[in-house]
Amino acid sequence: MLPKTLALVDDDREYSDGLTRYLREQGIVVSTFADSNDLLAHADPYMYDFYVTDLMLPGVDGTDLIKIIRQRTNAGVLVVSGRLAADTFKQVVTAGADMYLSKPVQFEQIVLAIEAVCRRSVAMDPAQNVWRLDRRVSQLIAPDGARVDLSDADCILIECFVEAQGKVVPRDTLLLQLGRAGDAEGFGSLNATVFRLRRRIERATPATVPLQTKSGVGYAFRALLKAI
Repeated sequence: MLPKTLALVDDDREYSDGLTRYLREQGIVVSTFADSNDLLAHADPYMYDFYVTDLMLPGVDGTDLIKIIRQRTNAGVLVVSGRLAADTFKQVVTAGADMYLSKPVQFEQIVLAIEAVCRRSVAMDPAQNVWRLDRRVSQLIAPDGARVDLSDADCILIECFVEAQGKVVPRDTLLLQLGRAGDAEGFGSLNATVFRLRRRIERATPATVPLQTKSGVGYAFRALLKAI
């Protein structure tokens, strides 16, 4: 999972240009700032989903910049810096950064760090950890934006889970909605349908699949689930 927009604050032009190109290749919309004051003077400096910043900057010092950003947004903040003072890590984390990488560092490692911070943010923020059933196109949307195509049977199941709001939906209820018999064959067909749905979700997103089985009773969707 990667952010849609990112602000890169670093006065090393060659490094900044290279990292910007690499991040854009990953599908991220990147804005670059060689001076921290340039970021703060932007029309909306707190609009970004993520910030990658150096510490030794013209204008506001990197540590102070982190404090300013953190006071106004919960966006991810990654520090990538060559500052080697013994207390640097403590300073940036105390200021509000989510992670610190020491230069030199590979661009791939920076992307992995960004992904890790975004993953943790989604997991820790219930408001962001929402699954959605898009009825118009018969798709389940994961918290990271991944879309899972749903069959007619899948849509019926998900509608039941929307109504249940996290509670266990009995197998008999699901079978009734699906128009299937409540016998061994029906239970086997239901299990197969749920299994296939779970596998499609797993292939579409690294997010934990909240579809759980209550042995001998039914199934539950243990996450916020809304229909749109």
